[in-house]
Parts: sequence; C-alpha cells; structure tokens
Amino acid sequence: MTSIQHPVLLEELRRITGPSHVLCDGDLSAYTQDWRKRTQGKALAVVRPASVEEVAASVKACAAAGTSLVPQGGNTGLAVGSVPDESGTQVVLSLQRMNAVRAIDTANLTLTVEAGCILQNLQDAAEKAGFLFPLSLAAEGSCTIGGNLATNAGGTQVVRYGNARDLCLGLEVVTAQGEIWHGLSGLRKDNTGYDLRDLFVGSEGTLGVITAATLKLYPQPAARLTAWAAVPSMDAAVTLLGLAHQHLGAGLSGFEVMGQFALSLVDKHFAQLRVPLFKEAPWCVLLENSDHESEAHARTQFEGLLETAFEQGCVSDAVVAENLAQAHQLWHIRENIPLAQAEEGLNIKHDISIAVSRIPEFVEATDALLRQHIEGVRLVNFGHLGDGNLHYNVQAPEGGDAKAFLRDREEEVNTLVYDSVARFDGSISAEHGVGSLKTDKLAIYKSPVALSMMHAIKGALDPRNIMNPGRIVRL
Repeated sequence: MTSIQHPVLLEELRRITGPSHVLCDGDLSAYTQDWRKRTQGKALAVVRPASVEEVAASVKACAAAGTSLVPQGGNTGLAVGSVPDESGTQVVLSLQRMNAVRAIDTANLTLTVEAGCILQNLQDAAEKAGFLFPLSLAAEGSCTIGGNLATNAGGTQVVRYGNARDLCLGLEVVTAQGEIWHGLSGLRKDNTGYDLRDLFVGSEGTLGVITAATLKLYPQPAARLTAWAAVPSMDAAVTLLGLAHQHLGAGLSGFEVMGQFALSLVDKHFAQLRVPLFKEAPWCVLLENSDHESEAHARTQFEGLLETAFEQGCVSDAVVAENLAQAHQLWHIRENIPLAQAEEGLNIKHDISIAVSRIPEFVEATDALLRQHIEGVRLVNFGHLGDGNLHYNVQAPEGGDAKAFLRDREEEVNTLVYDSVARFDGSISAEHGVGSLKTDKLAIYKSPVALSMMHAIKGALDPRNIMNPGRIVRL
C-alpha cells in the first residue's frame, strides 16, 4: 500500500465509524502493546466499530486497500496474537464498543451477546436471569467473549463444562471479504455439512471477525463448596481426581493443582492471602463441587470423598470452605499465582496439555531435564489438572538476572519443554492459543498433514492474507 492510499483508507474508515472512532494519534499502547508487555507494535489506526455492518464495511475498505487487520477484544491474550506488528501499516479492529447482550432465551437455555461484551458482564447478565454461564478465568473482568472464542479459552471449570468452544452454539462472523455470516442459531443439532462455527472458534482472528455469539446457559447450582487439600505427590493428585469423579460425578466443576514453589511465591508476595497447608506437602489441590440438590448434600459428598482420600493416602490434610467468602479466598490464592510470579521477576511461560494419566511421569521427567541443564532453575508448576492443562512455568535461578535468563535461555528452555511435551503426545498450547509467539513452534510440533489442511483453510477463506497475518500459520 502506498502512502497516498493511507489517507484515503483512513477517511473511508472515519466515514464508516465516525471520526472519533478512528484513532491514529496519541497514546495507543492499550491497543498496540500485549498484556505481558513483551511486544510493542505500531498501528496505522485503531478502528472501533459499533455494529456488525460497520465491521463489514471496515473490513471491505481494508481489503480494497490491501491493508491487513488485527481483530482485538480486551487485549488480555498471552500469546501475542491481538496486537499489530511494528510496521505501522496494520489496522487494529477493536470490538469493545460492540458489547450488548442481544437476547436471552430462557426456554432454549441460550444467551446471544456481542463480541465486545466483557466476560464478567456476560456472567452477571446470565446470573440476573437466573442462570449460569460457566466460563471463568482470571482476566474475566477485562477479557471479552469474542477474544475468548477466538482463542478457545479454557479457565477453571473446563472439567465440567468444557472450553469456550463447548459453550458456543452459533456465531455471527464477518469474513475476510467483508461479508456477514449470520450463524447465530441456538440449535444444539444441525447436521447440514461442515461445522463453520468450529472453524472460527480458536482461529485467533486469522479467518474472519467474530462479532456475536449464541452461548449455552446452565441452571444455577443449589450449592457450591470448595476444598483445599495437601497431597504427597502428583500421582496422589491424579488418584484424588479419579476419586472426585467417582464421588461427585458431574458436580466436580473445578480441580486445580498447585506446586509448593508456586504457592510459596503467593505467600511471599501476597502474605495477606494466608496460603493454607503448602509448607507440609509438595502439592496442593483446589477442588469445587457444584451441587444441584442442597449444601447439605454437597457437604456430605465432599466428606465421603475426603474420607476415602485419607484412607487411601492420597490426601494428607484438607480444609473445606465454610462459606462463600472463604471459598473466594481460596480461589483468589490460585488466581494470584501468575501475579506472584510476575512480582518475583520475568519468567518463561508454558501452557501445555498432557493426558491426565501421564502428567506425573511428564512432570518428573521434565523437572529432572531442566534441572540437569540449568543449575538452580525454579519451576512454577500449576494449572487445571482436571482437564490435563498445566502452566509449566520456568523462573530464573534465585538472585540471577531475570532479563538475561530470558534472553539467553528462553529458546533452550522452550525446546526442552516442548520436546518433552511431544514425547508424551501432548500439545504446546492448551488454552492460550498460538498467536505470534508459537507460530514457528507449531510448524515443528504439528503434524505436516494437519499443517497442510490448516494452510488450505486459511488460503481458501482469506486468500489475500489480510486477517491477522503471521499468526497460527504463515502463507
């Protein structure tokens, strides 16, 4: 695109959305810097449409000018997939103004909402109507449902309700050609060809722009109880998970594992949170029982589970929250592990998944491998054991230069971890997506056949490569 075209495109975008919603000057870092502050891009403009028609017109204008677009929700992603590159030639398409709840169908147990709706606001709308929308993650106060769907976000209740993909029944999407696909059906059965919805969920804005979604709602549970248990090993944590499935059934809505060092960082940097039991065991587990009968029934189930767990030796100590405030306190500890790790210094993050049965062996083998290569390395291991997703993070040796550690060792550490993940038939990205951070790695660890099909899909739906280019696959 030549410099002559820039003003023409910008003027057209101003005509479409209104002059005040095409941002070119001033501090645009909220749109151009990623959440982890690893990358600072530069945008030709930030465009903030207010309707699907404005999105479609904006995409058509950019396509006509040969200008690539970067769709963006709350910009809370962890894989650098929603900020522009450094060229200053890309348009950031922010969906934040499209934040309405369009409809709630109580008989069909669905909610239709625009892509820019903040997840917490969506949860609140569902609760106000007497229902539960179960997607829950640490960034829910600022992330948007469009971004959640574009990255197929997971969170803490996947063990019961599934990822964002499992909660989505229909989408409204603007294609790379600026056409609108009206796919907001609330149907649970529609066997009429390829599942287009699943193409766009998890595509990270590389195939089109999600502008709205129809989502599943669930009845509110009669009671939610939270327990915190100290376990002697990762093997014991997996045994406890099996017992929880047996005793709680579908009531098991959360099962998190946290390593001793991860919890020690919370204790060190957020002492007011008062982390329980972590000094007496190498691992702690946080589990939630959502019961549709009564609190008394839920507590009886929990007591039976913990009694069996103590008898089998897979739990050494445990506490059950007595009220909602205590439950929130326990979850707050878990959610603050990433913040505590950031306070400790720069670190190398991994979002991986392994079959639950193989996680103990993976952790033992990979811990030993990293300690063999890097003296004094510190491992911040925690995550969603219930669905096989670990945040297997690596902290620099104590007292070392964290910036230098990242600069000098990140590639080596990533290779060691990802090679180990591959040996255990796992995935290098469980819920954060690929973005630009893992695009090159995907070419190594994804099968050639899968990559070939992904390239074919990208080439068919976005032949001019204007939708978030360089993310997931490169044309």
